[in-house]
Amino acid sequence: MAGLPDYVLDANAVTKDEGVNWRHGQPPDYTKTRLVWSETKKANHTAASLPDLVEKLVKNWEIEASYKMDLKDWRTIDAPNYSFSVNGGPPQTGEHMLQVGTYNAIIEPNEFYCPFHSSFDASHKTFKRMMPTFAWEVLEVFSGPPTVSFRWRHWGTMKEDYVGFNDKGEKVHIKAHGGPIDIEGVAVATVNDKLQLQKVEVFFDPMTMFRQMAEKGNVTKEKVDRVELR
Repeated sequence: MAGLPDYVLDANAVTKDEGVNWRHGQPPDYTKTRLVWSETKKANHTAASLPDLVEKLVKNWEIEASYKMDLKDWRTIDAPNYSFSVNGGPPQTGEHMLQVGTYNAIIEPNEFYCPFHSSFDASHKTFKRMMPTFAWEVLEVFSGPPTVSFRWRHWGTMKEDYVGFNDKGEKVHIKAHGGPIDIEGVAVATVNDKLQLQKVEVFFDPMTMFRQMAEKGNVTKEKVDRVELR
């Protein structure tokens, strides 16, 4: 639609950007994730409707946050005015997320995982190995710009074992059960006139994912002498 930025019209818009310092030297390929999304999503939004625009904006933001290594290349945010927070916690800058990674930015230390024991790359390898695709959708939008509030869903299948370090420095192993991981939450985002994200507040129970991973009881914890940042 004329006048709307491409990142709210095409879920993969930012992967086409040129001159970008990509984390792995090239744009990511979301083909498998988009297929899972199309086959197992719960909501069906009319093209260019508000829920559809919000969904595509967030998907492009996730691509940039995960794979664009320079904040200046993030087109989905209003960088000087951008902040991100989880469950009422302190606002984080884009630079903070670039340093720690998207998983570490949203998960607090717990009995299964601790972000302080895992680097950006290690955290992504840990979760992507366990769950190769992690689709995301907007379920419903409660209010429109400039303050957009919406309910979302994030889901996948636990295909491989989980191995990570917890808040006690223990090595945690959870045997894959081949079943679904399905979490929901809400978000409140302030956007500017270019529909760029300014203030993003996310609310959800991060333990839902770990409880679903460990629901079969196949969990072992091993004490280690010393845990270095991986």
